[in-house]
Amino acid sequence: MTLHDLGWNKKFQKAFDSLSLKRCVPARLIRDNKISYGALTEGGEEYEVVMSGKVYHEAASDAELPAVGDWVALELSKAAKEGKVEKTDECENMIRARLPRQTCFSRKTPGKSTEEQVIAANVSVVVIVTDAGPDFNPRRMERYFMLVRRSGAKAVVLMNKSDLFPREQNEEAAAMIRELSDEADVHITSAKENDGLEVLQQYLTPGVSVTLVGSSGVGKSTLVNQLLGEEFQWTSDVNELTGKGRHTTTARELIPLQGGGILIDNPGIREVQMWTDEQTLRESFLDVEALASHCKFHDCKHGNDAGCAIRTAVESGDLDPGRYESYLKLDEEIEKLEQRQKKRRMISERRAKRDHRVKARNLADRIELEKEDRPDWR
Repeated sequence: MTLHDLGWNKKFQKAFDSLSLKRCVPARLIRDNKISYGALTEGGEEYEVVMSGKVYHEAASDAELPAVGDWVALELSKAAKEGKVEKTDECENMIRARLPRQTCFSRKTPGKSTEEQVIAANVSVVVIVTDAGPDFNPRRMERYFMLVRRSGAKAVVLMNKSDLFPREQNEEAAAMIRELSDEADVHITSAKENDGLEVLQQYLTPGVSVTLVGSSGVGKSTLVNQLLGEEFQWTSDVNELTGKGRHTTTARELIPLQGGGILIDNPGIREVQMWTDEQTLRESFLDVEALASHCKFHDCKHGNDAGCAIRTAVESGDLDPGRYESYLKLDEEIEKLEQRQKKRRMISERRAKRDHRVKARNLADRIELEKEDRPDWR
């Protein structure tokens, strides 16, 4: 297995060379073990690695720390270089730097936090797995599309478990998803019946990284098992009462496939929290934005304002009320996120200024004490 099989390219090579870390080799992180990471190097060699203190302290937020899919500059221990992997605890394999990401698929950390949570780094395709039954939710899909657009990757949707629903229901659900995004590819599949999986293979070309996301129980683990031809991920049934599945994938993991391509599997996502900006919102709702350009007032809030073209379109049936409500909700959510981020930056800046003043005062006090101890001070 070469670095190029793992997604290495000229941009990563240039970034690695600029570090001038002669004792380091390129490696891609395949697993996050909380305290340590799993990493692959040239030849497919896997190592247990840890982060250096410099990498940790230079990260402005948790999102800047190494994550699954990241390329890093790795310094191997002497024991690892000699092939004595059982002795690596004597001198740990150390991540000395994280290379700049070319794409980053992330969401806001669930809850009231303003932190970004990285789901997968350096992926070219984000495959959203859903079904035409209990999991089908156009509003949640709009959120996914916004996050994918912001990441720089391509969106692909699999309407999975087609064997459980009538063909008309599957096709109607797929058509509704296509209306939400002109850029996304939508396919009807059944991982259990091994039907339609060949469409996923077209994205898994050598060096291309694909990540699977979706709710728990929609068949992501079954898809992974079908692609690998083995029971790599344990699968469980969906609760018949709630229509929800148990989490069968408990951690993110990068899996190089023998036929080419790299797959990143993820645990089920319950909340698709927004980590995006106003521009991405506008680009994702071009139909709504086109209507907004006809509003009577340029600062129309699209609520009860007089002459609102969007509200008129809803009342006439030209715009889906659900999409309109989703637009307003996302707009408000993004605005609140930006306000919290601004407040957080202000607090951080104030703390930095305070710490600077404290350091300056302590330095002045130390100089005064030294003067008192040295009468001949000039």
